[in-house]
Amino acid sequence: QVQLVESGGGLVQAGGSLRLSCAASGRTFSTYAMGWFRQAPGTEREFVATITWSSGNTYYAGSVKGRFTFSRDNTKNTVYLQMNSLKPEDTAVYYCSASGTYYSGIYSSRNKYEYWGQGTQVTVSS
Repeated sequence: QVQLVESGGGLVQAGGSLRLSCAASGRTFSTYAMGWFRQAPGTEREFVATITWSSGNTYYAGSVKGRFTFSRDNTKNTVYLQMNSLKPEDTAVYYCSASGTYYSGIYSSRNKYEYWGQGTQVTVSS
């Protein structure tokens, strides 16, 4: 089992920045990838970004590419999502996720993740 705890959400004006953190505990040594997803009211949970735990390779959704940066600190078992140039449409609950299963290809599907955090609210005002 892997436990995930997010932090860092809040209220920010459009154009501002926030950094989300996700601390992992438990069987973290078996993690292949971690991801961030978000869900706005009335919508499905959508992919934001993913990072391969061993290599640090990242992949982003087109809507956030160039504005968000996903990084990891292996020594702390923590990942970060730096969000810059925030827009009102970025408003959502952001969820951290972890996958302990190897899949070929990009970890952009919710189905590839077994572990989820409780979510943290990000609100961007216009």
